[in-house]
Amino acid sequence: MKKILVMEDETNIRSFVVINLRRSGFEPIEAGSGEEALEKLRVNPDICLALLDVMLPDIDGFEVCRRIRASGSKMGIIMLTAKNQEIDKVTGLMTGADDYVTKPFSPAELTARVDALIRRLGIDEDDEKDGQRLKLTQIEYLLIKLFMENPGKAMSREDILTAVWGSDFSGELKTVDVNIRRLRIKIENDPTEPEYLTTVWGYGYKWGY
Repeated sequence: MKKILVMEDETNIRSFVVINLRRSGFEPIEAGSGEEALEKLRVNPDICLALLDVMLPDIDGFEVCRRIRASGSKMGIIMLTAKNQEIDKVTGLMTGADDYVTKPFSPAELTARVDALIRRLGIDEDDEKDGQRLKLTQIEYLLIKLFMENPGKAMSREDILTAVWGSDFSGELKTVDVNIRRLRIKIENDPTEPEYLTTVWGYGYKWGY
């Protein structure tokens, strides 16, 4: 049974999420604060996905996300935000999150997002740059895989979003841009002048010139 960390300080929302995850066959691990979440992650190294509430009184979801990625973990991360604001979505993705869900959300929507991300787990996401192994998130690995399978082919943001996040993903095209930017930081010698992952202006991206 796959373990999922649920970091949410509002008890009623956390209970709601936990009940629905259990019904879907997952094993929820509850945390009511950032400190508790980090401790639960430490004692449960087999957690495969984390649902992180952005607004917490101690360590917020962004910081917990940063620490998870700083540890080298490639677990799936979904941010839970009460603000339908672009800055929260971009900040979450830039700190290493794979997806975000805006409150209030339905059980079906949350479960669909979790299922979609779980399907992308369990992949060996390591790649190499200059002989050094890179630690990539599931999304970053799938992006590289997609481009390497289509060398030199210009791909639209819509096509990339469908291929990597799935046709049931209801997020925005900006999700693609943010993850491409993050991936360039890892694979390009100069992310501002990309050699590998190049922009096709007004359309999307391609691998190579």
